[in-house]
Amino acid sequence: MSKVNVNKVVVAYSGGLDTSVIIPWLKENYDCEVVAFVADVGQGFYELEGIEEKAIASGASECYVVDLKEEMVADYIFPTLKTGACYEGKYLLGTSMARPIIAKAQVEIARKVGADALCHGCTGKGNDQIRFEGAFAALAPDLAVIAPWREWDLVSREECLDYLEARNIPCSASITKIYSRDANAWHLSTEGGVLEDTWNATNADCWAWTTDPEQAPNEAEYVSLKIEKGEVVAVDGEAMTPYNALVYLNDKGAKHGVGRIDIVENRLVGMKSRGCYETPGGTIIMEALRAVEQLVLDKTSFEFREELGVKASHLVYDGRWFTPLCKSILVAAEELAQDVNGEVVVKLYKGQAVVTQKRSDNSLYNEEFATFGADEVYDQSHAGGFIRLYSLSSRIRALNAAKK
Repeated sequence: MSKVNVNKVVVAYSGGLDTSVIIPWLKENYDCEVVAFVADVGQGFYELEGIEEKAIASGASECYVVDLKEEMVADYIFPTLKTGACYEGKYLLGTSMARPIIAKAQVEIARKVGADALCHGCTGKGNDQIRFEGAFAALAPDLAVIAPWREWDLVSREECLDYLEARNIPCSASITKIYSRDANAWHLSTEGGVLEDTWNATNADCWAWTTDPEQAPNEAEYVSLKIEKGEVVAVDGEAMTPYNALVYLNDKGAKHGVGRIDIVENRLVGMKSRGCYETPGGTIIMEALRAVEQLVLDKTSFEFREELGVKASHLVYDGRWFTPLCKSILVAAEELAQDVNGEVVVKLYKGQAVVTQKRSDNSLYNEEFATFGADEVYDQSHAGGFIRLYSLSSRIRALNAAKK
């Protein structure tokens, strides 16, 4: 593929080995100015400490660090949760949900500095290249996109380190990197190492955030969540912003080993991959939301919400956030969530988050109707006529068959 002519490129920069190599590589191979963009999505202070200096030392002319934490949780994670999205029944889309807002902010920086190209450090094997470039196509089709991993001939960490050393560019990375990790306020993912063989059981190194459930406290802890229109607005009686509520629940959940999954998933590019994902606060929130839905949504509404969740999980995973279909699903989920108000108590114990109490002013559960005892509101004889009409087509079909 021939190289495009660019004058200024904005690169999504993490401070790690790959993006530290990408900056000088871009300058040498495209003869262009490189602006670094760093998205603060809650990956932690230590990952961001000194990152501007690192970017400049690598050759960037500028470095923009943009705080996206509150916006990511409020405008991307919470709307997705209303759909009930859970990819392939287990994965709470931690990496996937962060990509649209990062791409959007990167485009905004590109517009601000007058860049004519965007660059990401995603490999040619993964999903993220599709997520970023799909967002770029929707938001800035006029900007060129550079994907170094699909162009350069560097194939190992040793070669990348040698590349930097030859140019006297400092980097704290080591030759051996056992695991590949991605972190944000919602989750932490771990891939590689022993996980590449599916017959290998996980070990302590596969988990970097949550306590081993076997080593978690022997006493359960309870947290209460207040839900309004499908969103957490207060935890343990204290009003909180979406991001602060997530941080609070992350601390609680991680302490008790909540939110661990070990999954083999289907990547969009066709291959399967194995990963260990830790989503402590998110797991608690999902349990709470589903508990209120059980009270509030009628049978057909709940069935439709489940369909939305399956479809949304694939759209988010596949990098189709900025599409009409995704927007339509989010709007539908938002409408269904209008009555999803209530309070929930969740028990945290040895890796489990279990709802023990739930109530809602909009609850369709009525003890007078549901009781197994005597009641004055439901005439059981009425059920016979309902069943006869409900099964009428089956009755007619059987009668027709008997005539043959």
